[in-house]
Amino acid sequence: MPRFKRFLSAAFIALAMGQGLAHAQAELPAAQLATLKQKLSQRMPQLPPIDGARTTSMAGLIELRAGGHILYTDTSGDHLIEGQLIDVRTQRNLTEERTDEINQVDFASLPLRDAVVWKSGNGKRRMVVFADPNCGYCKRLERDMQKLKDVTIYTFMIGILGDDSKAKADQIWCAKDRTQAWLKWMIDGEAPPRALGQCGSPLQRNMALSQKLRVNGTPAIIFEDGSRLPGAASLQTLEQRLAKAAGKGG
Repeated sequence: MPRFKRFLSAAFIALAMGQGLAHAQAELPAAQLATLKQKLSQRMPQLPPIDGARTTSMAGLIELRAGGHILYTDTSGDHLIEGQLIDVRTQRNLTEERTDEINQVDFASLPLRDAVVWKSGNGKRRMVVFADPNCGYCKRLERDMQKLKDVTIYTFMIGILGDDSKAKADQIWCAKDRTQAWLKWMIDGEAPPRALGQCGSPLQRNMALSQKLRVNGTPAIIFEDGSRLPGAASLQTLEQRLAKAAGKGG
């Protein structure tokens, strides 16, 4: 998440308790939203565009949705807060829940035909990974994912680390067995064969998809329940998130 430490106070824990919890959450009226957007954009032009705003369970605190992130302000827009809003009675991280909610992906709508696919066991559990062929964290994640059981992994190759990444993505896609070419490169460091002629690589479509979904780095993981996980994750975390996704009927 982008940081604005030069402009904001240190990240805070807001205690959502007492009478503040009685306040219903509702989208701001259009006129109030327009006023907040104008004031904040003038005072803090480095902020990402504000997509929307609503009241929170804490009296006087407004939630801002900006570039897939959650920030907070007061009703006048004179203060901006970056941090976590916690309901201490239930121990719920309200900021984390809202971030997951606004960034949720419709898994069924993803163009899986444009992904490199491999499966273990019955392949019943599914997840998507956005990865750059030259991303070291992606290689570590790929090695860890080999230990997962009964999964199908769909990898959308994107080239965000330079021209060599784009060339490798095309070469892997155009290989006779693209799945093996991907795994050999990511796990064993065996370079893919050079592509001969045109084979209709989906790289540009994958890049456009990653931008649409606000994938700002690799690896980026999407589970079948639509939840997301930025960055490499431990095997334990992957198992937990896969189980949670399956529990939601993904």
